[in-house]
Amino acid sequence: METGHIKLTFLGTGTSTGVPEIGCTCPVCTSHDHRDHRLRVSVLVETPDSHILIDCGPDFREQMLRMPFDRLDGVLLTHEHYDHTGGIDDLRPFCRFGDIDIYADNLTCTHLRERLPYFFREVLYPGVPRLHFHCIEPYKSFHIKDTEIIPIQIMHGKLPILGFRIGSLGFVTDMLTAPEESYAALEGVDTLVVNGLRPYAHGSHQTIDDAIVFSRAIGARETYLIHMSHQAGLHADTDTNLPAHVHLAYDGLEIMI
Repeated sequence: METGHIKLTFLGTGTSTGVPEIGCTCPVCTSHDHRDHRLRVSVLVETPDSHILIDCGPDFREQMLRMPFDRLDGVLLTHEHYDHTGGIDDLRPFCRFGDIDIYADNLTCTHLRERLPYFFREVLYPGVPRLHFHCIEPYKSFHIKDTEIIPIQIMHGKLPILGFRIGSLGFVTDMLTAPEESYAALEGVDTLVVNGLRPYAHGSHQTIDDAIVFSRAIGARETYLIHMSHQAGLHADTDTNLPAHVHLAYDGLEIMI
């Protein structure tokens, strides 16, 4: 990888139910286009010195079976919801490379301790992943090796969660709104990854049109939409109707930034 470049792999681009949704026979859920099959949201960010996972949902094992087996230098969690944290126990094979550092806000760290108490006992059950949790705060940057991470405050309905800026990459999921400070923190990113659930309103997620407006407001050169439901429509149709600089991401897509 060239110095300063970031490789981003979309491991999952679907909403909390995934696509296809269980029991649904709509055109999207019965599509044979692989781009319409969406696992829960997660991305792998590879910088010149680090491999960083953003979110670790219940599809993590399936996602990583499709990838080369390599170290993870850190895991960033946007928030506590199961579709973003349900695969943490499956990090255990990656502990062969060493203990794994997980970075999340205080609420997420607290709730994971409650849900996964066996991770935190003095005497660990054999095979339990060796994880170190670090509580982080919005706009207070930290480093994974030499890669700077800037956490950014996002509102998921009324729940405060995190987005991240890594160099010229901005990553935001599950957003409904964001404070002005977050617009400033993301201003001028080359590539924005942001949620666009569907064409019409939802109580805690922005629409596809909202995502386009957000992208324009921060001046992103290229934007990739994630966290889509089956109501976003067929990939082939919806992607064609987006502005030239906005794209529907899909599982397995790789881009260089």
